[in-house]
Amino acid sequence: MLKEFKNFIMTGNVIDLAVAVILAGAVGLVVTGFTNDMIMPIVGHFTGGMDFSDLKFVLDPAVVGPEGKITKPENAIMWGKWINSLINLVIVGFVLFIIVKSYSKVKAKKIEEAPAPAPGPSEVDLLMEIRDELRKK
Repeated sequence: MLKEFKNFIMTGNVIDLAVAVILAGAVGLVVTGFTNDMIMPIVGHFTGGMDFSDLKFVLDPAVVGPEGKITKPENAIMWGKWINSLINLVIVGFVLFIIVKSYSKVKAKKIEEAPAPAPGPSEVDLLMEIRDELRKK
């Protein structure tokens, strides 16, 4: 059973999947950073300095005790963070679209560049040779 598991893990598909998952996580972090640090400040500039990640709908406000310490935290729907997540999704989708499109072009070129098989005798030529050999006998 251990051998079967080892063979399964060492197949190319499983390793390719593992690499893809790790790269997807890294791309996700890069895209999140790009969205939060590059795109959203630009959007905020054109919306009067608004930061989408701070936008929320407060269901229950925070309760502050007499000492100024929060006794009950705020309960809110953070819809601004959801907007940021949607922007991340669109950017990740676009990046993956570009990667798949580029891969498809490279793969198509490799198929086109495959050398044609060397021309050899046709079937008719081979049949004629066989006929001639049979006539000799």
